[in-house]
Amino acid sequence: MTRVDPNLFYPTPPKHRPTAVVIGAGLGGLAAGMRLGARGYRVEIVDRLDMPGGRGSCLHQNGHRFDLGPTIVTVPQTLRELWAACGEDFDAAVDLRPMDPFYEIRFPDGSNFKATGTTDGMRAEVARLSPSDLKGFDKFLVDSEARYQFGFEDLGRRPMNKLADLIKVLPKFAYLRADRSVYAHAARRVKDERLRMALSFHPLFIGGDPFHVTSMYILVSHLEKEFGVHYAMGGVAAIAQAMADVIERQAGTLNFNQDVSEVLTKNGRAAGVKLASGRIIPADIVVSNADAGHTYKHLVKSPRKRWTDNRLKKSRWSMGLFVWYFGTKGTRKMWEDVGHHTILNGPRYKGLVRDIFIKGKLSDDMSLYIHRPTVTDPSAAPEGDDTFYVLSPVPHLGFDTVIDWEEERERYKAKVTKVLEDKVLPGFSERISASEIFTPNEFRDRYLSPNGSGFSIEPRILQSAWFRPHNVSEELPGLYLVGAGTHPGAGLPGVISSAEVLSKLVPDPVKVPAE
Repeated sequence: MTRVDPNLFYPTPPKHRPTAVVIGAGLGGLAAGMRLGARGYRVEIVDRLDMPGGRGSCLHQNGHRFDLGPTIVTVPQTLRELWAACGEDFDAAVDLRPMDPFYEIRFPDGSNFKATGTTDGMRAEVARLSPSDLKGFDKFLVDSEARYQFGFEDLGRRPMNKLADLIKVLPKFAYLRADRSVYAHAARRVKDERLRMALSFHPLFIGGDPFHVTSMYILVSHLEKEFGVHYAMGGVAAIAQAMADVIERQAGTLNFNQDVSEVLTKNGRAAGVKLASGRIIPADIVVSNADAGHTYKHLVKSPRKRWTDNRLKKSRWSMGLFVWYFGTKGTRKMWEDVGHHTILNGPRYKGLVRDIFIKGKLSDDMSLYIHRPTVTDPSAAPEGDDTFYVLSPVPHLGFDTVIDWEEERERYKAKVTKVLEDKVLPGFSERISASEIFTPNEFRDRYLSPNGSGFSIEPRILQSAWFRPHNVSEELPGLYLVGAGTHPGAGLPGVISSAEVLSKLVPDPVKVPAE
């Protein structure tokens, strides 16, 4: 592996380099740290957890490794470009395995749909379910590619912090009918409701309501087909650790088990951070990978003009998540029809989504995302055993009627258990050897996510691009933001791209004379 020499990028000794403090060692914060280190900054990262990765970290219990957040890697070239910017080789650091099929969707009527990496394979699946929809599906793929080129490669990888940036792209937004929802666009192309679901559910992976999120997000169908869906051996936590390793080789520092209580200012600019312990870390620039809502409400103490408490309260937040991590004993050869990724679609699609995003109601029915990494990576469990991650979208904590998850936790777990026993994993509950549950309460307390939301601010059209919290703070000079709550948005490619955008906004470091 090619390893970076910090002096290759900045000739003065590390202690004489300008300092960038990064709040949060999530994937966006780590990517920002890598890019700033390559630019010549001395990077110091502070995180309240005990390991790198943030929501992409992991948990170990009874020999099982649970990926707590993202489970797949899409658009891997963004990671390869990140490593290359630091003079390193991503593929030498991380073992990335392609998935095929990507995932299986199971419908209530007993039918299924397997997403694959080839156009012919996808067309065969469409033809199997609804031959009359083939022509519309072909058009949908063309639509998806056009939105990928504009929405990801153009908008998603450049700054959108100036109103002029937005005005320039409005004609393209109009031409691509960005006002139309993802589901509405899918419904114009295919008639079968199963296919409409299969082509429109992707925004849920970044916290968006498919019936209200802009149709720009149909781009996911293209990026999956074109670049594949991958799994990192060791989980996404292995990617996070590899990122931390690069930062340390750049002479950066990572501080864990440390809470940041305030962004400090001097002469009207961000000048460092104060930790809950009282320690002060001075800095030339401050980058926050904490949720944008938390950053502005709790860390920026100076008056705010745009992201006020009232503005944050009125913003629409992504849904909450109920995630059950569990291990099973002696099941590696059981349930052979259950692959690495399975999506169990509930009896209602639109109604359930409306309950979650609009009504704030915890429904009796549910849709489940089932992750079984041991199909690909046996190291996630003891020999012969399995590790599972089962996710159910639920309302966040910001509705007028707040769900009491201390009371509902076991009740909802029992409902999930019944669905899994009846439809996917018969007998699993008698073989459980490890178990951990995260509800919106854990997302609020562990990740300091406003309203316990899973993916920060929901990516509706008026909460995207320029309308989203900017990567260069509108409130405080010298403060920058990365991660799910800022431009371009949530998801692994989104937060990695937010650091790329950041690097285009941060000034070159000014050399500090050696004493």
